[in-house]
Amino acid sequence: MTEAPRPETDLPIPDDPSGITAELYRASMRRYPAGVTVVTLDSGNGPVGFTATSFASLSLHPPLVSFNIAHTSSSLDAMLGARSVVIHFLGEHQHDLAKRFSRTAAERFSDRSLWSALDTGEPVLHGTPIWVRAAVDRLIPLGDHTFVVGLVTRVHDDTTDEPAAAPLLYYNGRYHRPTPLDE
Repeated sequence: MTEAPRPETDLPIPDDPSGITAELYRASMRRYPAGVTVVTLDSGNGPVGFTATSFASLSLHPPLVSFNIAHTSSSLDAMLGARSVVIHFLGEHQHDLAKRFSRTAAERFSDRSLWSALDTGEPVLHGTPIWVRAAVDRLIPLGDHTFVVGLVTRVHDDTTDEPAAAPLLYYNGRYHRPTPLDE
């Protein structure tokens, strides 16, 4: 493998990342806005779910998506054993749901009026404008997270040309809604 040439710059580019503390890195990443998703799955022992702001669309052909799960997550064992997941793209009206799924596991599915199960077993959260069901294709441990790749097998899009709700964003430790810029 050939090393890519370094870009021309007056800024020093460190070869040694040892000066990058966890606090500095975390603070920098908090300043990058991300859409909020909730990932749900059927563990065989009941529903499991967690928030994920690391969601990405990877490929159109075949339709692949990805997200990360921390190795410290209470949902990790269930995720590692899952064959499929549902990824919910939360709307701004669902910030309370996002908070619920970032709390302890016992609280996430305690209100049965908030969800129902697909015929394949995965929980689906009511009122979510868009969700996708994906078969787990790959689980790749990287650093302190596992990178999950899913093959999309179903798309539910309850929006029209004008979405009913703006997407929910997470930025600098708080939930936000996008505001259009003047064109």
